[in-house]
Amino acid sequence: MKTSDSFHNSIQPARRVETVKEYYFSRKLREVAELNRRGLDIISLGIGGPDRPPHRDVITTLCEDASRSDSHSYQPYVGVPQLRQAFADWYKRVYGVTLDPATEVQPLIGSKEGILHISLAFLNPGDGVLVPNPGYPTYTSVSRLAEAEIFTYDLTAETGWMPDFEALEKLPLDRIKLMWVNYPHMPTGTPANLELFEKLVAFGKKHNIVIAHDNPYSFILNSKPLSLLQVEGAKEIAIELNSLSKSHNMAGWRMAMLASNPQFVEWVLKVKSNIDSGQFRPMQLAAVKALEASDEWYEELNAEYSRRRKVAEQIMEALGCTFDPSQKGLFLWGRIADNEASGEALADKVLYEARVFITPGFIFGSNGDRYVRISLCATEENMRRALERIKEAFPRD
Repeated sequence: MKTSDSFHNSIQPARRVETVKEYYFSRKLREVAELNRRGLDIISLGIGGPDRPPHRDVITTLCEDASRSDSHSYQPYVGVPQLRQAFADWYKRVYGVTLDPATEVQPLIGSKEGILHISLAFLNPGDGVLVPNPGYPTYTSVSRLAEAEIFTYDLTAETGWMPDFEALEKLPLDRIKLMWVNYPHMPTGTPANLELFEKLVAFGKKHNIVIAHDNPYSFILNSKPLSLLQVEGAKEIAIELNSLSKSHNMAGWRMAMLASNPQFVEWVLKVKSNIDSGQFRPMQLAAVKALEASDEWYEELNAEYSRRRKVAEQIMEALGCTFDPSQKGLFLWGRIADNEASGEALADKVLYEARVFITPGFIFGSNGDRYVRISLCATEENMRRALERIKEAFPRD
């Protein structure tokens, strides 16, 4: 009979498991939880998880429909018709983009799920995928799980955190099938513009590369939300992801969508329908209510984030960091002082000496090594407490 040790030594995971690491926040938040268990009262300015609730009508809708006896069965893989229509109406109202709710919209259990489904739908093992550096780490990890070949493209302060299309043209583009882009950009907060979107669509069409645009931040501290699909002909080559996590304070609800041409949506649905099932109907109907939010909802939400952003800027200054004030979205991205060893070293000093958790930029790619990121997803009171702790721990002349 095999011993326990010999049994475990004979079992090995799939190679793809060895290509990815545990998500940074999964590991670091365990450390923060342990520090809190010891009574250190860590103030978290790390995660981009909204701390405010959705609109009260959203919660009322959820509760009312969940109380019905007929609300608890499996739901369609394509989502209920009301939700697809609501997404299409939302895109028309805020972006001026017309979508067929029956064929051009696919609800998702969060856009992170959509990243996986798109990758599996378009990438064979060995196919090339363009991933931004810095960028959302999931683009890289999911590409590895899909066994694709990753080609990073540099985003730097010198280029305004925009793609260098001349540099892209020098890559082996005949091997590349998919490109991930994200504006307003996370983590740098760089806003979108139509000129960039037009260049991306033209680039995708020229080289037969699907442009996948991740667009969850366009409503936060941003008076002009833009969609890649506003570009004429974009749906022919592009897929756009959007989410209610940030814009409607529904991160834990896992309500998102993608939009594209009917063929791309059908291919993604083939993958998705073999991996998960439909979302809980009361949550879908509550999402419909969220998508009907008035302009006043966004204005009130952004007024709160604007107050927090002012404190975040003071925190950056207290840390000796510099930042671009034109940033959009849920975070503030700052370059550390030249005398600091790295963003990771500074973030750890802030954690251990000031009991404040901020995010080091290296987790988003090597171009983020000299940066840190502050989340606006903490109350203004807690952000001011964090500021005072940092001033006390790091006094400046």
